[in-house]
Amino acid sequence: MSTTEIAAPATPIAWVEAATQAGGRRRRVPLPRWARRLVGPLLLVAVWQALGSLGVTSAQVLAPPSAVIHAAWELGRTGELGANLLASLQRASEGLAIGVAAGVVLALVAGLFRLGDDLVDSSMQILRGLPVLGLLPLVIIWFGVGELPKVALVAFGTLFPVYVNTYAAIRGVDGRLVESGRAFGLGRAGLIRYVILPGAVPGFLVGLRFALTASWLVLVIAEQLNATSGIGYLMNQAQSWYRTDIIVLGLLIYGLLGLVSDALVRLLERRLLVWRHGWSA
Repeated sequence: MSTTEIAAPATPIAWVEAATQAGGRRRRVPLPRWARRLVGPLLLVAVWQALGSLGVTSAQVLAPPSAVIHAAWELGRTGELGANLLASLQRASEGLAIGVAAGVVLALVAGLFRLGDDLVDSSMQILRGLPVLGLLPLVIIWFGVGELPKVALVAFGTLFPVYVNTYAAIRGVDGRLVESGRAFGLGRAGLIRYVILPGAVPGFLVGLRFALTASWLVLVIAEQLNATSGIGYLMNQAQSWYRTDIIVLGLLIYGLLGLVSDALVRLLERRLLVWRHGWSA
């Protein structure tokens, strides 16, 4: 009988350890965050295209992405898409400028002065409960059916997000910071300039993000009000001919405009709030 020892068979635990060591030697190439965030939308587009190609959804119900891209190319080649997009951008920017300016002024009056709080805030809380689209008949009576009612609706829709968030931020400034400012000899004007207003900037930026989103939502309806240009006008015209490709294209443009607007506010936030170090997931 040989004295050579017979090697014991590998146990499942040994197999696991060997597999773990082999897996540990594999190098994983990390994808950038923007690439990982694109996976979900690309899968959604792929499923959408597959449903259209297989005939599950007809073009009159929901045009596939290929038809939407073709419509964008067609309208872009004729210059119709660019002209209507510029018209929508002009209305949104004008209404947003009026709404944001009015919201900031009213928030300062209500947030900095007790009398202003008594007179302004209660009225603003009543008005912000009114539906924007419910004002459509009055706006038509007041301003007619030209460009002014469209700008007025956008201004009304963007006023209240800015006012509410800025007012809350002013009233939410830490009292200890105010006391520290007084200890350093700051008067009322100095406290407002160096303590209260900088402390209210984060709240204002939150309100601005909501206002930008609201401007595009209101514009969708406002541009279907006897308009002769704009993305909403294109969608309204496409509805008469059952061109769902143009309707979907308009919705995608509104969504992209909202995404770009939010990214611009985030960039502004990083520039203005370099002193704030918040938690990052």
